[in-house]
Amino acid sequence: MSRIGKKPIQIPDGVTVMFQNEVASVKGPKGELSVPVISGITVKDTEGTLLVERSSDERKFRANHGTLRQLMSNAVIGVSQGYKKELTLVGVGYQAQMDGIRLKLALGYSHDIIFEPPKGITISAKRTEITVEGIDKQLVGEVAAKIRSFRKPEPYKGKGVRYKGEYVRQKQGKTVGG
Repeated sequence: MSRIGKKPIQIPDGVTVMFQNEVASVKGPKGELSVPVISGITVKDTEGTLLVERSSDERKFRANHGTLRQLMSNAVIGVSQGYKKELTLVGVGYQAQMDGIRLKLALGYSHDIIFEPPKGITISAKRTEITVEGIDKQLVGEVAAKIRSFRKPEPYKGKGVRYKGEYVRQKQGKTVGG
């Protein structure tokens, strides 16, 4: 039995969960998300907690039991608290600034990179720090990874866009002498 799938999901105050046509709609103070529910897996709402149960021990139900539970949990946390990813720019002259809702990045290229965030994502920038916020965990991670991909940290000097707290292993480089 799935260890993650068995864990109950606590529903905080102000969050409501409704089921219709194999789709769970989660509404909260920050917004609304919908999670598709796979047929054969049931989600029971009992006094402020959600329990995810599967109908049988078939392989496809076992494979999706924990996944569905985690998607439901992410939706509940997203509409109540939201998700945030922080990025740091490391390098001389590397900087970020907001141009309306767009993010303008100077990352050592001959041109500035303009990034327009998708709907539901809020980006804020303070010179060398970028914050990506939203209610959808997957979308927040995807946008942060896209921004990081514009200039990944390189292993010799460590310059580039990295997640806050990320450790970049340094390489020695060429040795002098012979």
